[in-house]
Amino acid sequence: MNANSMPRRQQRPRTLARWLIIVAAIVLVMVVVGGVTRLTESGLSMVRWQPISGFVPPLNAEQWIAEFKAYQATPEYLKINRGMSLDEFKAIFFWEYLHRVIGRIIGLAMILPLAWFAWKRAIPKGYTWRLVALTALVVFQGAIGWWMVASGLIDRPDVSHLRLATHLLTALFFFGGLIWTALDLLALDRNAQARPARLSAASIAVLLILAIQLLLGAFTAGLDAGFAFSSWPLMGDAFFPDGGWHDGWSAMHNAIDNPIVVQFLHRWWAWIAAGAALLFGRKVRPQWPAAPLVIGLLVITQIMLGIGTLLSGVAIPIAAAHQAVAVLLLASLVYGAHRLGLRR
Repeated sequence: MNANSMPRRQQRPRTLARWLIIVAAIVLVMVVVGGVTRLTESGLSMVRWQPISGFVPPLNAEQWIAEFKAYQATPEYLKINRGMSLDEFKAIFFWEYLHRVIGRIIGLAMILPLAWFAWKRAIPKGYTWRLVALTALVVFQGAIGWWMVASGLIDRPDVSHLRLATHLLTALFFFGGLIWTALDLLALDRNAQARPARLSAASIAVLLILAIQLLLGAFTAGLDAGFAFSSWPLMGDAFFPDGGWHDGWSAMHNAIDNPIVVQFLHRWWAWIAAGAALLFGRKVRPQWPAAPLVIGLLVITQIMLGIGTLLSGVAIPIAAAHQAVAVLLLASLVYGAHRLGLRR
């Protein structure tokens, strides 16, 4: 009996949906830990990519010394952290190690259940390819993570903010895909004739606007642009500070590589993203009555955390909360987009 003709009782759309939601929750934790890893400048503390053996941390003094010596050969140590003690190294090593361990957990949490559900012929028709694609994306994301780290191990003391942005946005795309697929499966569980939801034009627009803000946030983190000015709403004493624009650079170059311009764009595109999210909440209200309240509260919280991050000089707890709420806002918009795109 093939998957197309299996009895409905053998299919488990609700069980699969719960699995994907659990993985999405782990991804949320992963993104927050990744943000803390960046804020603590911990990302370059592990100089080797060992997908299997790297699961085990240094267990004795000899192994710690060997790990520390490998780090001492990196540009970050030689140019920034020269003289760091072993205990200080252990502190930054912890966050990068935790980040990588969670990544491995996510990989296993996708691969093993997928194999089990496939073996039990529990995957509904049309969903196998999507689940395989999501699982493949986890593996690809691991490679992107190492590609990002490798950019800071040769001749520069930090990772490329472009690669960091790629790493973050891929994680968020994976997160959104998990939620969307879980919602499709829940709809199928309620109605055997349900078809996958479609993305409406309004949904595409609001998600693209949010994606731009998330991209700018990644650039802000990667360039340490949040430290450029710790005042709000002005940047110092001006709306845009004198000398903040590099005249020898193109507009695109400034928007991507100039920390002052990146912070400025992240500050003010936030209001466009907020307005788009609030309008979308009103649009989806017939399908999701709580949308204006849920999305509105997340938008207000996110703006307050963003301002707080600036005024606090990028305090790690506030900045990490800012990143967490951004992911929750994305989840709410994906949920609203799915409700709007449900087909009878």
